[in-house]
Amino acid sequence: MTTETDRRPDGTPADDMSDEGRGRTTPRRWSPRPGNRPEWLVGALALLLGCVFVVVDLAFNQGTLIAPIDDAYIHLQYASQLGSGHPFQYNTGDPVSTGASSLLYAFVLAAAHAVGPAGTALLAFAVAFGLACFAVTAVLVCKLGAALVGRVVGVWAGVLTAVSGPLLWGAASGMEVGLTAVLVTGSVLAFVRERPAGLFRWTPLLAALLAFVRPEGMFFAFTLSAAMVWTLWRAHGFRFARLALCCLPLLVGVAQYAFYRLATGTFSANGVQSKSHLSDRPIFYLGEFVDRTFANIRGIVDHFNGLNNTDFVFPFALVFFLGGLAYLLVMRPEWRALATAVVVGFALVVLSASTLSTALIHELRYFQPFLPLFVLFAATGGYALTRLVPRERERRMALHAVLLVMVLFTVVATPTWAVRLGRQAATIRDTDVSVAAWISDNLPPDAVVGVKDVGAIAYFGQRRVVDTIGLATNGFAEASNNGTGSLYEALRALPEGQRPTHFAVYEPWPGASMQPFVDVGVFASPPLTTFPVRTPPDLNNRRIVPFTEIDVHRADWTLAGSGDRAPVPGEVRDYLNVGSLESEGRHDHEVRTQQPGWQPYTVLRRQGDVVDSGRVIVGGESFTARGLTPGQDLTIATRVLSSAENRDVRVRIDGRDAGVWRLPESPDAWTTAEFTVAGELITSPEVTVELEPTRPLLSPYPEYTSFGYWFVQ
Repeated sequence: MTTETDRRPDGTPADDMSDEGRGRTTPRRWSPRPGNRPEWLVGALALLLGCVFVVVDLAFNQGTLIAPIDDAYIHLQYASQLGSGHPFQYNTGDPVSTGASSLLYAFVLAAAHAVGPAGTALLAFAVAFGLACFAVTAVLVCKLGAALVGRVVGVWAGVLTAVSGPLLWGAASGMEVGLTAVLVTGSVLAFVRERPAGLFRWTPLLAALLAFVRPEGMFFAFTLSAAMVWTLWRAHGFRFARLALCCLPLLVGVAQYAFYRLATGTFSANGVQSKSHLSDRPIFYLGEFVDRTFANIRGIVDHFNGLNNTDFVFPFALVFFLGGLAYLLVMRPEWRALATAVVVGFALVVLSASTLSTALIHELRYFQPFLPLFVLFAATGGYALTRLVPRERERRMALHAVLLVMVLFTVVATPTWAVRLGRQAATIRDTDVSVAAWISDNLPPDAVVGVKDVGAIAYFGQRRVVDTIGLATNGFAEASNNGTGSLYEALRALPEGQRPTHFAVYEPWPGASMQPFVDVGVFASPPLTTFPVRTPPDLNNRRIVPFTEIDVHRADWTLAGSGDRAPVPGEVRDYLNVGSLESEGRHDHEVRTQQPGWQPYTVLRRQGDVVDSGRVIVGGESFTARGLTPGQDLTIATRVLSSAENRDVRVRIDGRDAGVWRLPESPDAWTTAEFTVAGELITSPEVTVELEPTRPLLSPYPEYTSFGYWFVQ
């Protein structure tokens, strides 16, 4: 409960040692006056520890600065292209792509590149910029804590920020973590300072920049917009100009998605298409989406409660965080709009990022920018807990003790994070950076390299790249998510000058399996060279990469298109290339699986001199055939592989029964099967063909792999 000593008559906290708490009204200056010295010392501590992390990185990499994740080099590549006059073209001459997850950060780095830094020097600028933003964030946390609760809480929260291992990792990673963190904290502090006057000027601008820097930041900025609108409406009623300015973050968000739509034809960025639970598998199932998303949410809650072995925060941090927000909501009515915005904003951040398959990797980098606010409200929760102590002197001692314990639990994990950063940077040196150097020295200038990790190889390799995962190359995310067969079809459909001449890839997730490319001969064997991961794993037996080696192969497209040749004589009126998303789309191809959750991934096989893609079917499928002659018998020929007990499918033409097609048994090699449709069922040049189980609902279902359908008359 709250005692009478909690607050003075002017509404400031009783333990507030700030100028406002003493009743002074002198405007603050930016310079570190004696009263502000702890805040700037906290900022200096953050900067010093950030420099220590950089030194650890250098020590692990023989004096060379290396980013701990490949994604940092994606930012550098986009920035160098933007700074060179090729905006958002990952390769010069490419169409605009949306692989840069932070548009604002790309412009910041591009501005630096335009005035000089390139190569590793641009990475050094990115790291220095991130550390500077991190130090400013720590100072802003001190100021925000002092304004919301009291100076003691503000300083301790600033220290918690400065020694946070995940934040130091993110600030020194070369990613946009520092920039996003300073905008998150700065926009909230601006709201706190501008709310009493009922006039928001800086808050909408900072929130708009926040909406421009990260998708998660955009959702948080939207909640701040709502808080501003609510506050103004309560204080002044409807005033269009002021309310419109508060909606600036919404306008920025709309403009960003409009840019995606105009540039690529879709509102989704490439990263979302590649990673989102909405689109990262061939068929979307609502139940599966909910299950996977809530599994991520459970993992995030586990990290933020500090009870696992990742050392993300101190133990029970989430409990203190919720307690701090509850305290502001119940005991500080002037901050209810802000506290509500923070609650909703954090919920939206967690929910939106949890829909990504990558939510829990890369040290939870999507959530790192929100840690300063998180630890501030956790410290506020500690403050609220100590309000239960009845006597003021003991209450002050209890407050310092609780916050000191939070800091101690945080700081003992800081060295672990520094070593983690160094090992991860060394892993990227083992793999992507070394591959890039080899490509730069050994492949011809006109080589085109297909990759899975698209950052460092493009940035240092100085060769045209094709991103098989689809972050930097438009149209490949869906193909990769559908499986190896669809990826093969997308690659072979590229113009000859843009088709990869070499591949630098690894085998496991993310992305489609690469081993079938070796099996069918598209990847020439043996590989030209192999780059094994020699960096030891961390104490949890994890590495920043999911693979153990990267192989570089020469590509052999000699048999590309061999699967398109009709396996039967006659005039082919139409051809459905199963596995090719373009052909499937033109023919309205739809898989009708008998079990929700089953995913009809595509495969890639070779038989003799024929290489073809196919799709695994459990149940049936439907598609449209065009260019037919009405009234004439139609032969449907297919290349099929099946070893299932049930190989019978019922054929329907425009909904009318055409008979049962018994597919041949072919466990190890595909065979050709034919089915003749009576001419009386072909009533127009275009018909819909449905293949379905002869016993709907009941197992065993028809199971087969279809590689294509030829329509012959």
